[in-house]
Amino acid sequence: MNFLRRSLMLVAATVMLAGVAAAQTAPPHPSPVPRPVVPPAPVPPPPEVDGASWVLMDYATGQILASKDPDARRAPASLTKVMTDYVVSAEIANGRIHPNDMVTISEHAWRGGGAGTDGSTSFLKLGSQVPLEDLLKGMIVQSGNDAAIALAEHTAGSEDAFANLMNAYAKQLGMVNTHFSNASGYPVANHYSSARDIAILSRALIHDFPTDYAISAIKEYEWNGIKQQNRNELLWRDPAVDGIKTGHTAEAGYCLDASAKHGDERMIAVVMGASTNKARADSAMALLNYGFRFYETHKLYDTSKPLATPRLWKGAANQLPIGVASDVLVTVKTGEYDKLKATMDIPATLIAPFKKGQQVGTLRVTLDGQPVQSVPLIALNDAPQGGFFSRLWDSILLWFHHDSGNTEQAPGGK
Repeated sequence: MNFLRRSLMLVAATVMLAGVAAAQTAPPHPSPVPRPVVPPAPVPPPPEVDGASWVLMDYATGQILASKDPDARRAPASLTKVMTDYVVSAEIANGRIHPNDMVTISEHAWRGGGAGTDGSTSFLKLGSQVPLEDLLKGMIVQSGNDAAIALAEHTAGSEDAFANLMNAYAKQLGMVNTHFSNASGYPVANHYSSARDIAILSRALIHDFPTDYAISAIKEYEWNGIKQQNRNELLWRDPAVDGIKTGHTAEAGYCLDASAKHGDERMIAVVMGASTNKARADSAMALLNYGFRFYETHKLYDTSKPLATPRLWKGAANQLPIGVASDVLVTVKTGEYDKLKATMDIPATLIAPFKKGQQVGTLRVTLDGQPVQSVPLIALNDAPQGGFFSRLWDSILLWFHHDSGNTEQAPGGK
């Protein structure tokens, strides 16, 4: 018996060592194109911004690159219409409404957002019928409050019901400092958002509904014989700017939600509570330029490519390929790529079965000890249980295997 036990221990140790070696073998992530060795260039602080709160977000990663009071709850004015646009676009995608629907302009839309008010209007006529797609243009380009109310009523039956729908979508998108009470941004109680939430919403609109987002790049729009220009003056300053929305009330100040694209890079800048129209435009443009000049985005790992193949116990196979469900991108200051560190938190004991896509561990990316990304590690294949004798053998080997957790440096991690 002692001889048999020593033999089993020797075999078990050999198998476990092989499993650990396999778990640490994976292709490195792509490296940036080599550059001449030069002294590191300092990155300046973000520009001065005229605004009570603001954020600069990288579109590809959703990372906030610079900010001031990003979670402060403020009146969003007509930035509200970005959510109205998102909800209408989502309801079109779900087949509940259609771009060619004829929308009747109610008395509420006419009185609450029409020519007789002090707010922005598309000059819609009471009782007229307007194609839904034209109302979208009127709301986004002309910032028509009447168009926003008409869209809300057509989509949900009433503006109050539409506001509930707005809040449901806001919760779904993770907008934790937002509550909407109407579709236009007219100042009322309990109607607020934050610079970070508006950036989150804008990123979702660009990603989920690019065709509808493209409307925000239209410089002018004519309806009922009246031509009005888009209030986003950055559309005339820089051809890279293609959206998104302006807003202004006495309570909110001057607000601007702007986005621009250079090559494969896109930035989103949200400024809330600026002192003037020019100040909000200057500040948003400065933030966008700062982002493009001093930050760069890198792809660390590709979708569905194994990052590790740890030992799998009681499975039909002896190893479990694990990776990420989508490309892992990070945005860092120019020249800081080499400071990134990546580790994988994987349980020391993985016992079959596993389903493809099931989370197995976590990939963590840090920079100077600070978290940058945390991404689930998933099983890349189905991993069914092995046969009876295979499971029995692994049960014996597991007597000698101690589960103490496992944190490994990710392949290519610095």
